[in-house]
Amino acid sequence: MIARLKGLVDSVSADALVIDVGGVGYLVQASTRTLSGLAVGQPVALHIETQVREESITLFGCTSEAELAIFRALVTVQGVGGRVALNILSVLTPDQIAHAVAVGDAASLARANGVGAKLAARIANELKGKLGAVAFTPAGSATPRAGVGGGVADDAVAALAALGFRPLDASRAVSEALAEAGAGAALNDVVRLALKKSARA
Repeated sequence: MIARLKGLVDSVSADALVIDVGGVGYLVQASTRTLSGLAVGQPVALHIETQVREESITLFGCTSEAELAIFRALVTVQGVGGRVALNILSVLTPDQIAHAVAVGDAASLARANGVGAKLAARIANELKGKLGAVAFTPAGSATPRAGVGGGVADDAVAALAALGFRPLDASRAVSEALAEAGAGAALNDVVRLALKKSARA
């Protein structure tokens, strides 16, 4: 599976780009938010989600681990394919999507092409509680930050990220640990409990 591509932008269309990696061109689907910032000939590095079907292999590109984590969460919802997930990421940032899900703001999700009121409600309902504090690593940054919350939660998520956890998994484990340990729990206790919960998952 292809997990990451780094090369030069060979061409850009309305919904995809071709990345030249050592003379090989890879067609990558991406959000309009990502595509609008690209120009032919410039260096680019994208996190890749590879989807394999009987008739095709499709690459979806994300600029950050945050975007990739949200993309993967979105496509777990029935009715949300890769293209629809990218449409949502075209109109909302990962933090905005996490917030919309957390507060049940289906209207914001429905702003995306291909997302009607029923599908938006299903996304908000099915992903509620699954994104946790949603700690993201912005492009170009090595330090995770929390989209919601702070203090011990932020530090615990950062500790799990340093151990190799993906941002979405780290935030989910910390959220579950805090729910059990309580908001006043010490950092070490939260991290220890989060690790136990991850081991059981």
